[in-house]
Amino acid sequence: MNSNKLRIDKNKVMKVSDYIVQFLHDNGVTCVFEMSGGMITHILDSLYKNGKIRIVSTHHEQAAAFAADAFGRMTGVPGVAMATSGPGATNLLTGIGSCYFDSSPALFITGQVNRNEIKGNRKIRQLGFQETDIVSIALPITKAAWQAQTPEEIPELLKQAFVLATSGRPGPVLLDIPMDVQRADISIQEIANAKSITKEKPPLNDHLYEKLFLNLRNAKRPLTLVGGGVRAASAIHLLRNFIHKIRIPVVFSLMAVDILPYDDPLRIGMIGSYGNRWANLTIAKSDVLIVIGSRLDVRQTGSQTTAFKGDKKIFHIDCEEGEINNRVIGCNAIIADIKEFLTTASRLIEDQQLEEQTEWLKEINTLKQSWPDTAELATSISGINPNIFMHKLSKISTQAAAYVSDVGQHQMWAAQSLELTSNQRFLTSGGMGSMGFGLPAAIGVAFAVSPKPVVVIAGDGGFQSNIHELQTVVRNQLPMKIVVLNNHCHGMVRQFQESYFEGRYQSTFWGYSAPDFEAISTAYGIPSKTIENENEVEQALQWLWSDPTKPALLQVIIDTFANAYPKIAFGSPNTEMEPFTKSPKNTLDIE
Repeated sequence: MNSNKLRIDKNKVMKVSDYIVQFLHDNGVTCVFEMSGGMITHILDSLYKNGKIRIVSTHHEQAAAFAADAFGRMTGVPGVAMATSGPGATNLLTGIGSCYFDSSPALFITGQVNRNEIKGNRKIRQLGFQETDIVSIALPITKAAWQAQTPEEIPELLKQAFVLATSGRPGPVLLDIPMDVQRADISIQEIANAKSITKEKPPLNDHLYEKLFLNLRNAKRPLTLVGGGVRAASAIHLLRNFIHKIRIPVVFSLMAVDILPYDDPLRIGMIGSYGNRWANLTIAKSDVLIVIGSRLDVRQTGSQTTAFKGDKKIFHIDCEEGEINNRVIGCNAIIADIKEFLTTASRLIEDQQLEEQTEWLKEINTLKQSWPDTAELATSISGINPNIFMHKLSKISTQAAAYVSDVGQHQMWAAQSLELTSNQRFLTSGGMGSMGFGLPAAIGVAFAVSPKPVVVIAGDGGFQSNIHELQTVVRNQLPMKIVVLNNHCHGMVRQFQESYFEGRYQSTFWGYSAPDFEAISTAYGIPSKTIENENEVEQALQWLWSDPTKPALLQVIIDTFANAYPKIAFGSPNTEMEPFTKSPKNTLDIE
């Protein structure tokens, strides 16, 4: 847009709820996710009358929040979710936290009781029906949370919310609006165009860049670790350009599975608690590590941070100073916007003389061949091997714009083994790690990439958490291919109980049950199918994709006792992964 604000008729009087809708539309919002309730009826009515923004009605506010999270990640425009006061607002909280921890730009609008029904400083618990102080509750998991005190401040609050949600490290903002504020009239001259703030760039630290390139020139085993911060910074193309200029192999965290296409020779694999075994061995062997947009949290490094660092030199790039030298100590800190770092580094690298890493890549490929992901479970389970299944699913799902994974063992099998193309995305719940994320998040993705199809990968436990959103899929006829890996238990916690509680499977296998998802899907009106044996997989996947424009569900029965392997052993370095087996090529030893 050419100007900072969009002009409208001078001194026009607008209802506040109409202004909210017009602001959202003029700032790129194409759909709003919500569940109706009394305290947002004015905004809903304004959305309907405006007619330019798609209203996506979910069946639980948590689902609306997850959908907004995914929409924001996919588009860079804040995903918007709305809920009424009280239980509606509190039901958003898990999704708000998901946005905060995974750096997703989002705006959450909650309705509130009329201002004269707000208890304020009265020494009572509640005054108005469903009155709840959602602002105080949400503050720790938002970039900001405000309650509108007057109708006149709504334009500025909306502008600030959008600017804050998309500036720096993205995240959620909550705006709580009393009902009498929503229905009031305000006099305005223009509707704000909310642009992200571009902070003044810190001066280029020549010394740090020189130190980085000096270490790379002397390195025998350099490596890059990429995290979800690169996607949050909308820097994917810059990252790929940098990687191919610097010609250094790349490992990645769970939140960066889609950072390079599967067939890129520099793409090594996922590290971490359930990472590819060869990738964890690779990071242990490296002598110089460039960390870009990753928090180096415990699921990446394991608990033994000293062992993770070893003798390697680490250069850690992040826009937030607090994330560097937080757990892994002794890193060279480069505090910078990731776009700025990649732009500068890509320019400076033209003058460097960095050698091809031929021998290092050969060594890594030997590790990869010695520890194939498809062999980790090969002798310990019956029926369908989930890692092999993910490879086969990938090969037929080339039309998919994205894979959205729920949380659990299936999440790890997907991250270990999916073969993503250069234009495909992978979304999951990382920091919050919430079961129930997959289906509603995929709804958000589907609206962001329409009319392209989306693949959902879920487990039976997580799928039941928001199973009601199948109706949202049906009502909107979303082109969604839903795969439910059903092992009839809460598999990840059951695996933990197997290792540390002598197989006492309370509330995971004992006291838990899963329905027939084929029957449930059919009841919702979605074509469905169930498979149990390896020889059924390819035909079932052909069936799943027989009509790419329509939803379909495939239930895949998995051995109840299939574990997510490999897994860093509790309290051990990231090189010591269960099951403890010897590589046929004896490549386990770390030099």
